[in-house]
Amino acid sequence: MTPTRREFLKTGAAAAGVLGLGLSGCASDVEEEAVRPLSILILGGTGFIGPHMVRYAQSRGHTITLFNRGRTNTHLFPDIEKLKGDRDGDLAALEGRTWDVVIDNSGFVPRLVRDSAELLHGSVGRYIYVSSVSAYADFVTPGFDEDYTLGTMEDNTVEEVTGATYGPLKVLCEQVVQEVYGAAATIVRPGYIVGPGDSSDRWTYWPVRVAEGGEVAVPGTPADPVQFIDARDLTGWMIRLAEGDVGGVYNGVGPEHLLTMEAMLAVARDTAGSDATFTWIDADFLSDQSASFPIWSPATGETAGLHQTSGARAQGAGLTYRPAAETIRDTLAWWREQDDERRSQMRAGFRMPPDVPFGPTAMDAMMAGEVTLLERWRARTG
Repeated sequence: MTPTRREFLKTGAAAAGVLGLGLSGCASDVEEEAVRPLSILILGGTGFIGPHMVRYAQSRGHTITLFNRGRTNTHLFPDIEKLKGDRDGDLAALEGRTWDVVIDNSGFVPRLVRDSAELLHGSVGRYIYVSSVSAYADFVTPGFDEDYTLGTMEDNTVEEVTGATYGPLKVLCEQVVQEVYGAAATIVRPGYIVGPGDSSDRWTYWPVRVAEGGEVAVPGTPADPVQFIDARDLTGWMIRLAEGDVGGVYNGVGPEHLLTMEAMLAVARDTAGSDATFTWIDADFLSDQSASFPIWSPATGETAGLHQTSGARAQGAGLTYRPAAETIRDTLAWWREQDDERRSQMRAGFRMPPDVPFGPTAMDAMMAGEVTLLERWRARTG
């Protein structure tokens, strides 16, 4: 039921929580004219967050170059320069070139990050590295900030990316960038990144499930906190960091104020125009049933701080947020635009093996599993 480290890519009355979703300082309030045009190299750029980053940068007048293997979404951005290569041994396309900024969206192994960092040193003014809140050693303490203890590995030569090594490898990658670039290094540690284009379906499950309506099984309590950040808010802010030549280490988490599961789901219901009702199921009971839900984690014990990571430093550096209702609306619109095959199998969602096996699963199968869970819960609680 507890998410793996790799998944970690982050109250008050329900009415107050819902009102808080119309967050102040939303992304649309940000001045849209860049200080000066930049040349920006993006390592990656065609996955989930990359396209959002490119579009925002283009809207600000910047010149973008993408470097990747040319395997993902090759149809995107026919009007910008694309350099083909491989971070593992084929960086020739980057040699002899200069850019103002490099944004590293695809660095997972310190050896490969070092190769690109050292090659580009002296050819770019700033290196922005996308890390993860998984870099932290644990999530026990609510409100932890960027100075919290980082994860480690017994053997720093290990390069296999697993649930256990993902976070510590990110730490080692951060250290490489900071070693090579010093004050010209910027480290961003996002939590759960959500919104249109997210292929993981981890957060997307919730607005889609709520839109289906009916009785929805929800883990934990209504007051459990939940953190996520719209990919467009995260990437737009990173471009603005590049514009301001801003260094440092930041937790790229949201929203601005504490958000509860109850408030998030209420806004999802209102946005979708759904008749969904919510039945809250105790965490211990879910554990007994081997049942799991995406994004949510218990607000006690080892995951007490996972959804209460401090974003104050990032907000002080200009991170702003659009209302959650906008993220929900746009995610649902994107989901409905996908072809039948894609929508027929969600890649994450409610699971209760063997009723609902892990792996891509149809929503109706997950909803059938919910019925079983809800029946067992009612039998338990009378």
